[in-house]
Amino acid sequence: MVSVVDRGGSVVQLMEAMGLSPETVERVSRLWGKSAARNGGQRHLLLGHLLDTAAVAGLIWDQYLSRAFRQRLDEISGGRGQLWFMWVCGIHDCGKACPAFQAMDEAEAAPVLAAGLTWGRLPADRQKRWRHDVAGAVLLMPRLITEWGGEEAAGWVWPLVAGHHGTFPSAAALRPPRGAQGRGAAWEQVQRAVVDVFTRAVGFEDLADVRPVDSLRKAEQLALSGLIVMADWIASDSSQFPGLADAGLISFAGARRRAEAAWERLRLRGGWRDLDLPENPLDPLTCRLGVQPRASQRELVERAWSMPAPGLLVAEAPMGEGKTKAALAAAEVLAARFGLDGVFVAMPTQATSDPMYEQVLRWVHTFDPALESQVALLHGRRRFNTWWRSVWEGKPRPEGEGCGCCENGGRHDAVDVTADDFGAIDEDADYGMVSAQPSTDRATNLGADGPAFWFLGDKRGLLTAFAVGTVDHILHAATRTRHVMLRFAGLAGKVVVVDEVHAADVYMRQFLVEALRWLGQAGVPVVLLSATLPPAQRQQFVDAYLSGVLGMADVHQPIPEPAGYPCVTAAYGVDGRAVAETSREAVRSWRESAPVRLAWLPDTDPMGTRVAAAVRETVADGGVALVVVNQVDRAQAIYRDLRDGCFDGVLHLLHARLCAAHRAGRTGECLRLMGPQAGDDRPKRMVVIATQLAEQSFDVDADVLITDLAPTDLLLQRIGRLHRHSGTRRPAAHRVPRVLVTGVAPGKGGTPQFLRASKVIYGEWSLLRAAALVTEAAGALTDAGESAASGWSIPADVPGLVARAYGSTEICPAGWNEAGAWEQWQAKERKREKTAEEYLLCRRREWAFPTLEGLHYAGSRAASEEQLDAVVRDGEPSVEVVIVRWASGGYRAVDGTWLGVHGEVDDDEVTDRLMGGTVRLPPRLTDAARAELSPLPGWAGRPWLRYRLALVLEEDGTRLLGADRVSYHDALGLVIEREAR
Repeated sequence: MVSVVDRGGSVVQLMEAMGLSPETVERVSRLWGKSAARNGGQRHLLLGHLLDTAAVAGLIWDQYLSRAFRQRLDEISGGRGQLWFMWVCGIHDCGKACPAFQAMDEAEAAPVLAAGLTWGRLPADRQKRWRHDVAGAVLLMPRLITEWGGEEAAGWVWPLVAGHHGTFPSAAALRPPRGAQGRGAAWEQVQRAVVDVFTRAVGFEDLADVRPVDSLRKAEQLALSGLIVMADWIASDSSQFPGLADAGLISFAGARRRAEAAWERLRLRGGWRDLDLPENPLDPLTCRLGVQPRASQRELVERAWSMPAPGLLVAEAPMGEGKTKAALAAAEVLAARFGLDGVFVAMPTQATSDPMYEQVLRWVHTFDPALESQVALLHGRRRFNTWWRSVWEGKPRPEGEGCGCCENGGRHDAVDVTADDFGAIDEDADYGMVSAQPSTDRATNLGADGPAFWFLGDKRGLLTAFAVGTVDHILHAATRTRHVMLRFAGLAGKVVVVDEVHAADVYMRQFLVEALRWLGQAGVPVVLLSATLPPAQRQQFVDAYLSGVLGMADVHQPIPEPAGYPCVTAAYGVDGRAVAETSREAVRSWRESAPVRLAWLPDTDPMGTRVAAAVRETVADGGVALVVVNQVDRAQAIYRDLRDGCFDGVLHLLHARLCAAHRAGRTGECLRLMGPQAGDDRPKRMVVIATQLAEQSFDVDADVLITDLAPTDLLLQRIGRLHRHSGTRRPAAHRVPRVLVTGVAPGKGGTPQFLRASKVIYGEWSLLRAAALVTEAAGALTDAGESAASGWSIPADVPGLVARAYGSTEICPAGWNEAGAWEQWQAKERKREKTAEEYLLCRRREWAFPTLEGLHYAGSRAASEEQLDAVVRDGEPSVEVVIVRWASGGYRAVDGTWLGVHGEVDDDEVTDRLMGGTVRLPPRLTDAARAELSPLPGWAGRPWLRYRLALVLEEDGTRLLGADRVSYHDALGLVIEREAR
């Protein structure tokens, strides 16, 4: 019988060889898996789809899976990992062999009924309709328990089948409506035959032969579930797998040929594929990245070599120390040692993701130029990154060595896709890939080593071997949302690097902590980077990761006090024991600490008149000033004041309400004039007014900093832009770094009064603590101007300041009511934590549960990517719009490009110009935007535009949106004014 399979015989021949009755052979041969109506006009039989999926899984094993995961599957299957992986992927749709599914399409149901498989009246209510994913679990579970000798193995395998459409039901949900699962001997024989024939066709003797010898851990099960979905989605693409309606044409050999052809056409592949260990311990730094290792970089890489098992590394070092290069070097070591296949680098914002993408692209190129096409940039505005377009759309490369960023914006946004709904459970969704394709035919010339556009589809970005994106992708992988397993599978085969990890507030940290638990249990090495990490957060991250490693809900492994700063903490598990280590000897920073003078500039006027005056005075005799304020309106007002006052120098405004093109161009210009390569281009007098965009990963060098008060760690991040580069020419007045702290003024009894926007964003307690620490360095708030106080020594004072700012000891002067602010802050934080818990992937008391059963005990309320962004960022949903100007007889892009009477866009260049006008609206305008805005009629045929909302400005340059009058100015950006009533 096995020889029939070996010869490539059809499933009909196999069924006959297995001794199935002619009636059963006929009935199995009629069961459909894909209807003609939804499969490119061709019916595809159920066994054909199961075998296609198994064949795809075989290729995923050969060409995609990490060595670490292949080893785990070998371990739990008695050395037959690939065979077992193909079986578990292919068996996913066995539940379609039931009346509830077979009756769904009248045309497809007719041959099934004619073969003698009948059913009565089935529930018509969508909410009560029996789902084929759950039906598969019901069909399999009793057989697995019987033939595998107990419930233990069956208990973790059946949720993989039941959850393949994105959610894991509880055991209580496995109760079919009357007749939906199939009644009578005919259905029982057919369902048994589908499982047995598929199992034999793949290569097992029988179902008992499939029994795993051990269990995967829950996080590994989640990753496996995502890989099952991946195989299913690839095999469900009717353009790659045309339907076969004749069972005599279906065989596993044929499915393999189809899968191999589809895999090649889709250009799918993994990453490093069994990366070799570096010959010398520091080669990843010296040879790969071309750096002369600093002590802190050496420390991180040495820790990566010394950990006996995959673990967590927390690297803390001053701004500009080279942490990200060290993290990439450590990632190479960890991947080679523990069998990982790629890297995901998570950044706090889109703005910080773009330059990191270029850095990772260059790094990956050094391993193999062909891997360049496997580096994804995961955010919705990647179209504006010229490096991404050069790789993924075959566009010309950026000239020179500078950053190829054409966009540096806001938060993560979803990739535009067609109206696919992979959560559809009536039948399978449409798997069209229209919007994931390049927008021109250039991609046809990319060759066999070109990028795999399949990965650009919804929820698939993390499956790319190497990826750079916002930290939201990790946070999303820790939410109880549909298809979370697909996101997690993308992380599970990689080394995960999280830069600027301090940027996650208490709400976002709930998801980061949850993700660390799952990553720890999956054996995924994680590298966290920060310049200003509070000790309590370091401990929280270590405990979370070790909880995952040990599979326990509450692990607390105290971290020894670091010997100094910089430092590296390592956490891992050995023989069921948690280990947490840190740098035992002081690690020297690459540059000596220097004194920074601090002074108060009391001002809480949103117009910032006093700040503008101080700017003029500060650079009167030359110099480059960076002004960082906490709200866009304040930044615009200060800019107006300086511009209208005829400021004599270079003046730039940078904030989140600039459209993509202007924001990119302005960011690039600031980097050119103030960056490490500025040289003679550095202006004699220059002022950049920015919001929090300039807080981190903004590699500029200011002579003087004027900043609104912010929490201490963020204030230190802003100070990190001050005197950042060695060798910069500075006026004599700016030889000593100086900071003016504003956004605060003395109130009654000297108690600080803060900008309202600052209190809303950060809370009063953290601002009071920051004010107290600044007071120690700058004198009392009432003593505006220079003070005899000692200032701060940067970076030496950084860890101590952060530790004090977030410690439990009161540090504020008497009368500031620190205790009251603490109580308010704690109450708010507890509320935010509780809110986050509603979306966390796993309930605390269920963390130690061994299977995925019931994981989606309550669905997330997040129905879209934008809503999910709001979930993990604790904010109201916001929307992006494309600014368009109405002109006489038609529309123009924000840069004046003519579009046409209906907004027609005929080519890529015009699309680029139009999309350059993309801007994210403040959340308060979201409802009005969704109610009042829509795409222009001429955008219907353009994948990048068809779902974009157009913010059409009238001929006077303004429009009413809800209760606000909005306008756009090239210099100021989006201006919002409450309409007078």
